[in-house]
Amino acid sequence: MAERDRAMAANRAPVPQFARSLAYSDLPGDVIDQAKRCLLDLIGIAAAGSRTPGAAIVTHYVATQLGGRARILFDGRGAGVAGAAFAGASSIDALDGHDGHVLTKGHAGVAVLPALLAYVDGGVVPSIDGREFLTCFVLGYEIATRAGIALHATTADYHCSGAWNALACAAIGGRLLGFDDERLRHALGVAEYFGPRGQILRACDHPTMVKDGSGWGAQAGVTAALLARDGFTGAPALTVEGDAAGAHWHDLRTRWLIREQYFKPYPVCRWAQPAVEAALSLQRAHAFDADDVTGITLESFREAIDLGSQCVHPATTDEAQYSLTCSVAAALVFGRLGAPEVTPPRLSDPRVARLIDAMTLREDQEFSRRFPAERWARVSVTLRDGRTLNSEPTRDRGNPDNPLSDAELRDKYRSFAVPALGRERTAAIEMSVDALTTDATALRTLIEALLVPIDTTQRPRQANITVGATS
Repeated sequence: MAERDRAMAANRAPVPQFARSLAYSDLPGDVIDQAKRCLLDLIGIAAAGSRTPGAAIVTHYVATQLGGRARILFDGRGAGVAGAAFAGASSIDALDGHDGHVLTKGHAGVAVLPALLAYVDGGVVPSIDGREFLTCFVLGYEIATRAGIALHATTADYHCSGAWNALACAAIGGRLLGFDDERLRHALGVAEYFGPRGQILRACDHPTMVKDGSGWGAQAGVTAALLARDGFTGAPALTVEGDAAGAHWHDLRTRWLIREQYFKPYPVCRWAQPAVEAALSLQRAHAFDADDVTGITLESFREAIDLGSQCVHPATTDEAQYSLTCSVAAALVFGRLGAPEVTPPRLSDPRVARLIDAMTLREDQEFSRRFPAERWARVSVTLRDGRTLNSEPTRDRGNPDNPLSDAELRDKYRSFAVPALGRERTAAIEMSVDALTTDATALRTLIEALLVPIDTTQRPRQANITVGATS
């Protein structure tokens, strides 16, 4: 036993030390810029996602069963710190338009942002400024993404994002609570042990509100930090300290994985996006209407072909977001794919059902070989006039090597935020994110804009934080 402990100590990644010592001054300029992009993108999705039935159910549960002083994202009611993180992550997860990483096959920021907000607003930390907020935010991405890659590399089963983004939420808590290395190790171990090991492919075949498990990941990670604060101990986190995990942590501070996150143009599963891109490209190039279509063939990798396969005609937004066929059909019917197109009443448009029934799906072996590092699709559309239009092999947009422009990302943010928040509040949030590193009041303004109800006729209570000056 002693020999094994010595071996694990020798292979132990310096994750606790990284979490404790990372400074804003360590962050390259482009990493700070990317953090602001990720933050704004998440906020837009949270605003739109908070209006979905799944988010409403979780938020009501948290507000009525898990009360406390941390305000719930875009709701304003009080909850415990872990509960507020659970509700906020569930709201983002309710609309599948947030950022991710190809090798994790999942999402970091969806849990990181609500956990960080809950720690700050719940009084866990007495003072924080915009630079420290962004440093914690980047820390969360670096821990979560590496833990996700390590889990996929060391475990045969494909688990939901909550299984590994929980560790990021624990690491942020440990940093803010001033843990030493040993206590942070326990927090990470508790988070990994209690984190949800949901089998995500079940939710891909049978889409429901469980989504990617990030709500539970955020709650487990925050709970782990609060338990460790009081002396609760955890088994070592295998994604950090296991024999096969070390290779995924050696490049901390030299490779910033937040740079490698993708951004989605459309609020549906990433696996459906290459086919959506190909179909819309054909429609733009040849100017056909959905009523002109008599047949569609979709070729993609196996996981995309299976997406939503047990739910032929989605009736809810949760089903539609995890449906390859519905995503493509809605895009062709409406010429775009945003939140309204994956939500009733547009979702129930009979033209969408007709196109779904006109589709043939085929796995392309080469596309399957390239997954998950690359995601490809090819679309063929047959028209009433007898023509068959064939797309080129098409990748999803928004990856680091084919990025969405800053203008596109801001347009995306506004398209999701404005219908929920109005133009004035949407613009105020955008300005606050931009000013986080230069304006001492920006973080306070941002938090107030995020943690009061979307229905601003409700009376918000005052913040529970003292925001320090930005140095």
